[in-house]
Amino acid sequence: MRFVKNILQTDLFKITSLNSLSVLLRIGIGVITSKLLAVFVGANGMALVGNLRNFTSLLEGVSTLGFQNGIVKYVAECKEKNDQLQKLISTVFISLLTSAVILSFVLYFLSGFWNSQIFGTDFRYQIVFKAIAVALPWYAVSVFLLSLINGLGRFKKVIWINIIGNIIGLLVSVTMILNFRTLGALLSIVISPALLFFVAFYFVNKEFNFFSTIRFRYFDFQIIKSLSSYSLMALVSSIFGPLIYLAIRTNVIKVVGLEHAGFWETITRISTYYMMFITTILSVYFFPKLASAQSRQDTKKVFWSFYRNILPFFALLLLVIYLARFFIIKLLFTSEFLPVTTLFFWQLLGDFLKAASWILGYQFLAKKMTKAFIFSEILSLVVLYFMSNYLVALLGIQGIVIAHALENFIYLFVLGIYFRKILF
Repeated sequence: MRFVKNILQTDLFKITSLNSLSVLLRIGIGVITSKLLAVFVGANGMALVGNLRNFTSLLEGVSTLGFQNGIVKYVAECKEKNDQLQKLISTVFISLLTSAVILSFVLYFLSGFWNSQIFGTDFRYQIVFKAIAVALPWYAVSVFLLSLINGLGRFKKVIWINIIGNIIGLLVSVTMILNFRTLGALLSIVISPALLFFVAFYFVNKEFNFFSTIRFRYFDFQIIKSLSSYSLMALVSSIFGPLIYLAIRTNVIKVVGLEHAGFWETITRISTYYMMFITTILSVYFFPKLASAQSRQDTKKVFWSFYRNILPFFALLLLVIYLARFFIIKLLFTSEFLPVTTLFFWQLLGDFLKAASWILGYQFLAKKMTKAFIFSEILSLVVLYFMSNYLVALLGIQGIVIAHALENFIYLFVLGIYFRKILF
């Protein structure tokens, strides 16, 4: 009983439990929005939604300059040093806002160009890109505020912000999809993240008066220089990643059709729901631990804490999802999407391998191992791109999930060799 009591009292258990509640809530919200998309948008519309998600991911990475992980690290290091913290907050806020506003002008006045690039000439959704232009500065600042709270060690507040943000996102999605169908689904992707600003600002302002800390005289280029390594690493992922996925989806549409591209977007959407458990617990709990680890032994403890306490439960979750795949498709979507059940095995296997490798990948970010990170990231994306195109031509849509599993196996294998001295 004392052993169980000790586990229940650990920070990891408390944060994991709250994180699990957040993930379950988001999955529940995903069930509702996925059903609405299936009924009102269909497989073809799902492919368009996937294209916009990839594009907005790219924009989000550029507008935030890839600073998120660097903010968490440096805030954690200087949270007791008010002068340094004020310089950091002022410098990052001014930089992100400037970047987002410039990008917004480019999006707004070239909305027709971006529409043809993302949706093709058969669709007229310029208003979506004008909406992104308006929402982008709000989103960029909300990401900064969330990273700031995370760096201060307020893990529970980070999770509560995500919970409230997800509920707001649900309300926006339901309203927009019911009223505007495909256009509404596209607009909800844009609007919901921007509204997170108001939630994050409320929680930050309870910690300190945020705007009173912003002063132009505190702007320090040395901080930008310090964050540049994180920026470079994050921008490689946030720019090349979405571009590769856009290129893969374009090839899928060309080879097997828009409907099958919609099936791939469907399994990717389902994957996003359960992978939230891993991504949130890694970014909220394990990344700050890796960033503050002072020795190889400390880092090894963090790695194996993840493998012993998190990965087995995740494997069990994936098994349950596989066994319930027909029920999940019928619950979340419609009978039109039943072919997606054939994609589950390789997608789940690939996601398990991805989860196992992510904890190692976070070490690159935690210790500013810029060259190693960029090499491994580009290698994995190049492997995914060529393997996907080859296997889709050979096996149809099934080939893309097989490529996903093989790419993550190679990535885990490479990282395992690279970090072997820490792991073993």
